[in-house]
Amino acid sequence: MKPTQTILATLPAAIALSALGAVDDRTEAREFTGAGGGVFRYRWAEKTPADGGPVPLVFFLHGAGERGDDNKAQLKHGVADIVAWLDAHEAGFKFVAGQVPVGKRWVEVGWAAASHSMPAEPSETMGLLLEFMDTLLADPATDTNRVYATGISMGGFGTWDLVCRRPEVFAAAVPICGGADVAQAAKIATMPIWAFHGSKDAAVPVIRSRSMLSALWQAGSDAHYREYPDAPHDVWTRTYRDPEVLSWFFAQTKACAK
Repeated sequence: MKPTQTILATLPAAIALSALGAVDDRTEAREFTGAGGGVFRYRWAEKTPADGGPVPLVFFLHGAGERGDDNKAQLKHGVADIVAWLDAHEAGFKFVAGQVPVGKRWVEVGWAAASHSMPAEPSETMGLLLEFMDTLLADPATDTNRVYATGISMGGFGTWDLVCRRPEVFAAAVPICGGADVAQAAKIATMPIWAFHGSKDAAVPVIRSRSMLSALWQAGSDAHYREYPDAPHDVWTRTYRDPEVLSWFFAQTKACAK
């Protein structure tokens, strides 16, 4: 078993800081109505490449504090840095940041528990995301070798749940301070994953990331894990502003993992 990798990361300069104040304008509020009539609210950003070729598809899953129906609160953490990086480094892309209604979760499990079993069925919001995702995957403009998932806290749980439910879809995942069902590890053992957590997280126990990474390594995965010593719950700010992380993330492809 691989040892836990513990790194005290400094906070590098944010990428394209000007984008932080313009994320409302850079993303568009949209809605998807599922077959059953449920509504999935999301923010959308895209860039079309000059050659008109297929582009990567990126899903961001927000934390508990950003739940609501305003289709805006989910922009609070991470979105500006991710979209700014994509704007600066990708010829084209599609970006989705959905919003979970108040009282709902990406995964209907407790966050403070030491473990959980993946529910047999996805949550209401996750089910709508999966339905919406299938419409995007069917679009020839989507590069199906470059589909990515990342999320924070409640969205870290959601990221693990999403890739475990559809492991064949994703090129890579970056779950931050979340938790997963360790029994699902073998399903994603070949997927490039880089997980992050703070050792002093009081909201989601750090054992949640440690145990999932241990299960992945036992399954033969070469997943990466960065644990920030003495860090509290918010480790997403420094993580998304670390160019090494996003450069690694978007370098992964299903055709040739790097």
